[in-house]
Amino acid sequence: MLIIVMISPRESALLSENLLSVKPVALVILDGWGIAQPGPGNAIAAAETPVFDRLFQGPMATELSASGIDVGLPVGQMGNSEVGHTNIGAGRIVYQDLTRISRAIADGALAENPALGLAFAAAAKEGQALHLLGLLSDGGVHSHQEHLEALLRIATERGLKKVYVHVFLDGRDTAPDSAIGFVRRLDKFLVELGNGQIATLGGRFYGMDRDQRWERVERHWRTLVLGEGEQFTDASQAVEKSYERQIFDEFVEPVVIVTDGAEKPLIKSGDGVIFFNFRSDRAREITMALTQDDFTGFKRPVFPKPAVYVCMSEYDADFALPVAFPTQRLVEGLGEVVANLGLSQLRIAETEKYAHVTFFFNGGREEPYPGEDRILVPSPRDVKTYDLKPEMSAAQVAEKLCVRLEQKDYALIVLNFANGDMVG
Repeated sequence: MLIIVMISPRESALLSENLLSVKPVALVILDGWGIAQPGPGNAIAAAETPVFDRLFQGPMATELSASGIDVGLPVGQMGNSEVGHTNIGAGRIVYQDLTRISRAIADGALAENPALGLAFAAAAKEGQALHLLGLLSDGGVHSHQEHLEALLRIATERGLKKVYVHVFLDGRDTAPDSAIGFVRRLDKFLVELGNGQIATLGGRFYGMDRDQRWERVERHWRTLVLGEGEQFTDASQAVEKSYERQIFDEFVEPVVIVTDGAEKPLIKSGDGVIFFNFRSDRAREITMALTQDDFTGFKRPVFPKPAVYVCMSEYDADFALPVAFPTQRLVEGLGEVVANLGLSQLRIAETEKYAHVTFFFNGGREEPYPGEDRILVPSPRDVKTYDLKPEMSAAQVAEKLCVRLEQKDYALIVLNFANGDMVG
């Protein structure tokens, strides 16, 4: 992630005297744009970038680390958009949910987590089951496979016998054909554990949509709840079959894994569900479809409401669902400081990164601060993937910002260009 702070021409002198007198200060975040040694795979280094070259040669240019312990992640763990925006907005290292959960596993606190205990208790009742739902990956961006394995151990220690795993396949934060390895690892783990089974699987393109493409979410919901989709007796076989069709991890169509003659392992009323994704943005829509009485994204022919549905982190305060790791309140972040000084600020991005310049930048706060305006520019909806429209809505974001600046003065502008991340 590249961050460019653009200040008016009198920058150096005025900055040393009084930052607040410089209007506007624009924090322009180029998602997915980084600094690395030139090489065959470095498209940024190979491109003609005269504007950036000039900016980087200025006296205020510097480099920041965006991964590992520098942003509150484990050593060697790559950063991501949520982590980057949270740390930028906080102005300090923020220990991420990935680290918090891993620490809870290491010290035994996860087994005593009260929210998770509610789901285990619901699943322990006669005729009920435990469903573990989430992204099967070691990418560490939305989830981590080690967290799933820890939950499976705890469920087994509690004597639960009907334990079903519903996996989303990655292919974005991991290699596009790496899911087969994660599925095989999970299968091996379940055999060694002697408990649990993979119940459904499908690419994150469907169940982890975040842009209100409800037809995608519905496709995965119907597999989870109604058992629709192709059936396989073996999860690895399902992935291999998809690969043969040249459909890889992210886009694997949702399928059911069921042994011959057995009942489909679907989510039913009264069951316990744990969604083990710790990142909120791509967990919200499927959670709404599975839990909310007033859901309107698509028509549900049935609504088998779980007795307990636990979110690993707080996906949305309005959901009123138990949360295993509640949001840590971050105080005196950049947005709050600007607001407390009585200054105005603007946040602007297209749909794919709107939550990042608002919710994540503000440390998990949904509502704007006083004096904080927001502009949401719709991301393109006429393409399946953004490599088919790599410009996305960048031009519209820039245009709307220019129009707004003619109408109103701001002390701070936070803008995100999503292309580098979403196209790459």
